[in-house]
Amino acid sequence: MPYSSSIKRGILKRILPPESKSIRSTSKETGICEQTIRNWIKDSKSGSLDDSGGEKSPRCLSNREKYHLLMESARIPSEELGEFLRERGLHSEHLTLWDQEFREMAEKSENRKDRKMKELEKRVRELEKELNRKEKALAEAAALLILKKKLDALMEDREDG
Repeated sequence: MPYSSSIKRGILKRILPPESKSIRSTSKETGICEQTIRNWIKDSKSGSLDDSGGEKSPRCLSNREKYHLLMESARIPSEELGEFLRERGLHSEHLTLWDQEFREMAEKSENRKDRKMKELEKRVRELEKELNRKEKALAEAAALLILKKKLDALMEDREDG
C-alpha cells in the first residue's frame, strides 16, 4: 500500500533525531512494517524519498492513514497542532470527523459482535437441549438392551432346566 509523503515524513520525524524512537516501537505503534520504515530511512538518506508521491487530499486517505494521522495528532501538544495540520494539508475538522467515523465503526462492530454472540448462545442452548434428549434416548436404549439380554438369559435357563 503506498503511503503519502506526509505519513512517511511523520514516521521519519519520530525515528530520526531528535526523537530517535526505535523502528520496532514505531512499527508497533503505527502498524507499518519495520522493513518499510527502514526503506524510507535509506531513501531519505540517499535523497530519493518520493516527496512527489502524490500528496493525497484528506478525502482520498485510507482508513489506516487517517488512523495514523489521528493517533499522531493526539500525541501533539495543542500549541503545535496547528503547525502539524498545516504541514499535512489538514484542518482540525478532519480530525474531528475521522474520530467520529472511527467511533461509529467501533460501535457498529460491537453491535455485530453482540448480535453474533446472542446467535451463538442460542445455538449452544439448542445443541445442549438436543444433546440431553439424545443422552436420555441412549440411556433408554441401553436399559432396554440390558433387559433384553437378561430376558434371553432367563429364557435359556428355563429351556435348559
